[in-house]
Amino acid sequence: MASRHKILLLDDDEQILELYQELLQNLPSQPEVTVSSSGARAIALLETEPFTLLITDLRMPKMDGLQVLAIVRRKYPELRLIVLTGVLDEEYRSRAYALGVDLFWQKPSSSEEFQFFKDCIESFLGRETAEEGGFRGMQSKSLVDLIQLECLSQSSTVLRITQGGMEGKIWLQDGQITDAVAGDLNGEAAFKEILSWKSGSFELLPADPTHARMIAVSSQGLLLDSAQALDEGRGPYADTPGAAGTTPAPSALAPLVRFEGVDFLLTVPPSGDGERESWGLENTKEVSAWVWDTQKRLRELGDKLGVGGLAQVSGFGLNRHWAFANSDQKGLLCAGFRRAVPKDKVDQTMKLMFGKWIS
Repeated sequence: MASRHKILLLDDDEQILELYQELLQNLPSQPEVTVSSSGARAIALLETEPFTLLITDLRMPKMDGLQVLAIVRRKYPELRLIVLTGVLDEEYRSRAYALGVDLFWQKPSSSEEFQFFKDCIESFLGRETAEEGGFRGMQSKSLVDLIQLECLSQSSTVLRITQGGMEGKIWLQDGQITDAVAGDLNGEAAFKEILSWKSGSFELLPADPTHARMIAVSSQGLLLDSAQALDEGRGPYADTPGAAGTTPAPSALAPLVRFEGVDFLLTVPPSGDGERESWGLENTKEVSAWVWDTQKRLRELGDKLGVGGLAQVSGFGLNRHWAFANSDQKGLLCAGFRRAVPKDKVDQTMKLMFGKWIS
């Protein structure tokens, strides 16, 4: 029987340690998870037994994460390293990758991000026995998945991808794909060409905010195009798996996905029953029920106040913004937006999307 993988989790927050220890222990491979609340203790633990993976926070008292990474990379070159932090700082990110970390991860804030994190860790643990293609430490994932991870993290970086003698680069700024180059191709054509590569090396370089934006379509739109090409079996990247956790948008929603900042879309029929269409949602049924109940309550309140029918409602949270609008003929259109999208842009974008949807 193969021995279980061992993970060392380092963070000075005891609640974080407890949360992620339970999460990691419940992965399909059921790894052994040891926790440490200080860098010195983590290094001492590494000296006593072999570990497969070190997951560390950055900002900690006495010995911070970067100091720990510098020591363990020199002493344990085969140890895989992942940064798990709440710090959104490009200098920290660049320094961590310069020390040889496998992945720089912002602490998840939604169920989708938690699932991506779990998938990533499980794939890292299975790397030794993986025989199929893949990129970096994620053999079970396509390049689309890896790009999706960076977009969800709202990263600013340059992805360098190589396959044999071919090399490509993809520029991301604040989670949006701004340009791509592959051989003589650039822009969207280069991006789609790179997506056709099924294996190779995947490297994250420092961000280049001065690089000109050559791709105007949103990241969601580009990833949607690849998923649709897979469904229809056309194009050079037709065999590439679609983005994990993302259902290709139905035709009625496809034009709306391209609006900047859209995180998910949902339509609910006028009666509340019948077929619902969604993109980017795993819990469509639950969200549909919530949207329908919310609009019903607001409509009843509007009737009592005598302010007329419900047109559009927006809500703003710490993790995600949302909005929905109502049409008596077509029903409800609900959209989720990334938390970085300003409130005024949420309202403006929702109006534009709703007008396009009912036209």
